[in-house]
Amino acid sequence: MMKIDLNCDVGESFGRYRLGDDEALLPLVTSANIACGFHAGDPLVIGRTVRLAARLGVGVGAHPGYPDLQGFGRREMALAPEEVEALVLYQVSALAGFAREAGVEVAHVKPHGALYNQAATDRMLAEAIVRGVGGFSRNVILVGLAESELVAAGVEAGLRVASEGFPERGYNADGTLMSRKLPGAMIDSPTEAAANTVRLAKSGRIQTLCIHGDNPMAVEIAEAVREELTANGIEIEVMGKFL
Repeated sequence: MMKIDLNCDVGESFGRYRLGDDEALLPLVTSANIACGFHAGDPLVIGRTVRLAARLGVGVGAHPGYPDLQGFGRREMALAPEEVEALVLYQVSALAGFAREAGVEVAHVKPHGALYNQAATDRMLAEAIVRGVGGFSRNVILVGLAESELVAAGVEAGLRVASEGFPERGYNADGTLMSRKLPGAMIDSPTEAAANTVRLAKSGRIQTLCIHGDNPMAVEIAEAVREELTANGIEIEVMGKFL
């Protein structure tokens, strides 16, 4: 039976600001990408989110981003490779402390926002991320856009890698994600997202599918995606169990 992981970006509230419905979304997925405080999240939110994921048996992953709280990590930055390597290692290590307290391990690392998208085409940036991940552990899974430079760099470095697809995002012709500024970049229709799900899953290139926790329809989309996968005989499983 074909297996696929279903992940979501969570833990992105901070202070008095609430973003996303993590309590409703996490029971629907198998892996959680938890913000580490740079683009979103704070220590209390990180701790609560890790403990909730651990309680539900959801894989705990680090979601490191650029130091851009005001821009939610979605604005491009030009940082030196050593800065990127250090900020990735710093954020993953911070999350690992909360994971240890909850009795689980960091299972995967998925860069966030602009860091993720820039690394999809910038090999030097991708390699800096890979060094940061590898500096923490060579046993965690690096998650990156399918057929991206980030995935290629991870494979070349000998890391475990999961290629990712997005049922609720629009794609460019070259396989990169459309800019959020463009019409059609964001899909908030559960029906449309479900229609994209099996195509991505059966492409042979994807091991994990992402639901963005800040999508207003995230819970409904996750429900529709799960239903579509199950209806097509695709087993939803934590990525670490089959990669």
